Amino acid sequence: MSNDRNAELFERAQRVIPGGVNSPVRAFRAVGGTPRFIARAQGPYMFDAEGRRYIDYIGSWGPMILGHGHPAVLEAVQRAATEGFSFGAPTEREIELAEEIASLVPSIEQVRLVSSGTEAAMSAIRLARGATGRPMLVKFEGCYHGHADALLVKGGSGMATFGHPTSAGVPPEVVQHTLVLEYNNVEQIEEAFRLHGAQIACVILEPIAGNMNFVRAQVPFVKRLRELCTQHGALLAFDEVMTGFRVALGGAQSLYAQLIPGFAPDISVFGKVIGGGMPLAAFGASRAVMGLLAPLGPVYQAGTLSGNPVATACGLATLHEIRRPGFFEALASRTRTLADGLAAAGRDAGVPLVTDCEGGMFGFFFGSELPQHYNAVLATDKERFNRFFHAMLDRGVYLAPALYEAGFVSAAHTAEDIDATLLAARAALACG
Repeated sequence: MSNDRNAELFERAQRVIPGGVNSPVRAFRAVGGTPRFIARAQGPYMFDAEGRRYIDYIGSWGPMILGHGHPAVLEAVQRAATEGFSFGAPTEREIELAEEIASLVPSIEQVRLVSSGTEAAMSAIRLARGATGRPMLVKFEGCYHGHADALLVKGGSGMATFGHPTSAGVPPEVVQHTLVLEYNNVEQIEEAFRLHGAQIACVILEPIAGNMNFVRAQVPFVKRLRELCTQHGALLAFDEVMTGFRVALGGAQSLYAQLIPGFAPDISVFGKVIGGGMPLAAFGASRAVMGLLAPLGPVYQAGTLSGNPVATACGLATLHEIRRPGFFEALASRTRTLADGLAAAGRDAGVPLVTDCEGGMFGFFFGSELPQHYNAVLATDKERFNRFFHAMLDRGVYLAPALYEAGFVSAAHTAEDIDATLLAARAALACG
């Protein structure tokens, strides 16, 4: 196998695909160098076009909670494929997946299946606006809810700053009703509701932000969000595309419900794990809110491939496996071993390095304390991260190729894989 096969493929890709990739972070622009073109994957490993094996901590950005090629999932997908790829008509398996999601997430009574997290978040916000008759959306800087126009905004440092588009092709008037606040800032959300409470339809939040690495929403912040939304008649939407069935069986909302009596979001958005690696996502809420969707109500949403029979087979098989007793305890323990080991490696090397994790999701920062918001993430040592990324890649460990992305551990990662990763980390940190 050619030793420059990845470079050859990247050059070829750039001739026919913008930037050579179909999703920007894959291009390695943040860290530099040539992206690895993956030929196959199995268990906790990916193999690139040159035949090199990597311990995989991307897991397709979260879905591969069982690892790659899990036998039960593979069998379910192969069986479904023989029955038909797509019908454009309802199937029993759609009902089964919706029932499964609703049974695991108490805040949800009904579910609408879609094909991507972007589609699910966009539809959930439209539903919230339809339910309240209000225009305004509140989001938080550093949280990513897909690439719908109204969500491609960021805020400045000022109080209650209205967003400006951060992508060309998004007219300012499209985001004029999107208010962007600082994550974990209670004072800003209180001010926003004081100024605009009667106009706010929805507050959307990643309960553990995975697109500024790994940053938790603090309990007092979530509690106050819930109180303000209830008080002002706005809907609280939890974007659990990453965290859903990844940090806990009931999603991140189940963790907050243990700490905040009676807590539940009004709308939940899921993706990644519920598709098991296939294009599948969902949004759900109470029967009253979901009843506003077409064909029952005035809020329109549709999709040719929604509830795809092969994707639902993959998702159902995945959910059945992660429901097994002890699954999340074992996954969380393995992830904690990795996170604690990375922190210890940093201490021993005299390198400021902090880590955090929940369930099968983790993050690390080159800094002295865990960031609580996006600007704090920006202040961490990006250059050291980039050097560390490449040193780990050279040693056969595939981390997210950007400082701003969380990492994922699967049930297929063994204690030996974690040990090998930590050995590589110690060597990488010793190199500077």
